[in-house]
Amino acid sequence: MTVQEKKNTILIIDDEEGIRKMLNIFLDAVDFKVVESDCGKQGIRMAASVRPNLILLDLGLPDMDGKEVIQNLREWTQVPIIVLTVRSSEEELVAALNMGADDYITKPFGADALLARINANLRKSVVREAGEPELSNGPIRMDLVRHEVHIGGEKVAFTPKEYDLLRYFLINCGRMLTRRQILKEVWGPAHVEDTQYLRVYIGQVRDKLEVIPDLKKIIVSEAGIGYRMDVIEAAAQSESKVA
Repeated sequence: MTVQEKKNTILIIDDEEGIRKMLNIFLDAVDFKVVESDCGKQGIRMAASVRPNLILLDLGLPDMDGKEVIQNLREWTQVPIIVLTVRSSEEELVAALNMGADDYITKPFGADALLARINANLRKSVVREAGEPELSNGPIRMDLVRHEVHIGGEKVAFTPKEYDLLRYFLINCGRMLTRRQILKEVWGPAHVEDTQYLRVYIGQVRDKLEVIPDLKKIIVSEAGIGYRMDVIEAAAQSESKVA
């Protein structure tokens, strides 16, 4: 499997190199993309730039307490945070959870137990954001937990950024979205002027929708405004199947 086909991105913030290495090997083997940091301040910066789908956070960091990291992150993101801790103090864990951590697992932990926690929190996250673990529009179906796109029943490979762009269109299906809106939400505030970049990716997503002839036409462009994904009515979908 290539890096482009990896599913969710997980950020590990832990100062123990052995733990990071072990997690990296394990998570890569089950198709997660992994990024890592050995301290809190760098971890916060990476969370902002990488936009991971989930964070594994050690509470005992060299530069700041893990609870401060949680507090900082919760000021601007609801990304799932699983605390990795050797601390057995119930007060510490309760404080971390009260500050916004979603779950915890105590070191040493088994790979299967950690994977179960990761998958459960990813599932809750996509349901919280999109209202359900799947998004669809006519023959397009997106599995938000498995990071898979099916068009007309056929699985189609999307790069991570193409996937994020299609996902944003599906969440906002039927709405006219300005170029700045799309660039800010999919690429981040630093890219709101990269309209040429957006046109290239819109073209790539449209090409992949052509698994079904003319399906690319559902992404409509309005000169000077932006783009809209048209809602495919059930009747129209049935007609296309008959044809």
